[in-house]
Amino acid sequence: MMTLVATAVEEDDGLIRAATGGDRGAFGELYVRYARMVHGILLARVPAGDAEDLVQDVFVSAMRQLRGLRTAAAFRGWLAAIARNRAIDYFRDARRSTPLDEATEREHGARPTGQDAFVILDLIRSLPEAYRETLILRLVEGMTGPEIAMQTGLTPDSVRVNLCRGMKMLREALGGMETK
Repeated sequence: MMTLVATAVEEDDGLIRAATGGDRGAFGELYVRYARMVHGILLARVPAGDAEDLVQDVFVSAMRQLRGLRTAAAFRGWLAAIARNRAIDYFRDARRSTPLDEATEREHGARPTGQDAFVILDLIRSLPEAYRETLILRLVEGMTGPEIAMQTGLTPDSVRVNLCRGMKMLREALGGMETK
C-alpha cells in the first residue's frame, strides 16, 4: 500500500513538473486526477449547479499561475486553496442573483418533505468546514479515506476522525429533521 501511494506521488510530481514546463497533456492528466477533489471542495461551499463551472475556473486559474509554484509537493494544497478562494469569490460577486421563490424558501425555512440529495447537501454544508469537505469528498465524490488524505494533504488519521465526527453530526441533523 505504501509503495502504491509513493508511486502515485512520484507520478504526480513528474506531471506537475512537466505541466510547469508548459506540457498541456500533463496538465490535463492533473485535471483528471484532481477534478473530484476540487469539485468536492467547491460543492461544500457553493450551490451544486455552480460547482461544475467553478471547477473549470479553478483549473484555468491554476494553469495560469502554475509557473509561480515553488515545489511540486505544494501542488495539492495550492490547488485546494485556489478552490477555496474561488468559492469565496463566488459569494463576493455582486451580480449573482437568486430566483425569488428560492430566496423566499431559504428565508422562511421551507424544506421538501423527502430527504433528497439537495436537502442532505444543505445539511452537510451547515456542518463545520473540516467535516464538510471530507464528507463531500467521501459521500458525493466517492473518494476513499486514503485518496482524500493523499489529495488534500491531511493525515489519514485526520480524515478518519473528520469522517467519523462529520457522519455523527450529519446523522444527528437528519434525526432532528425527522422530529420536525
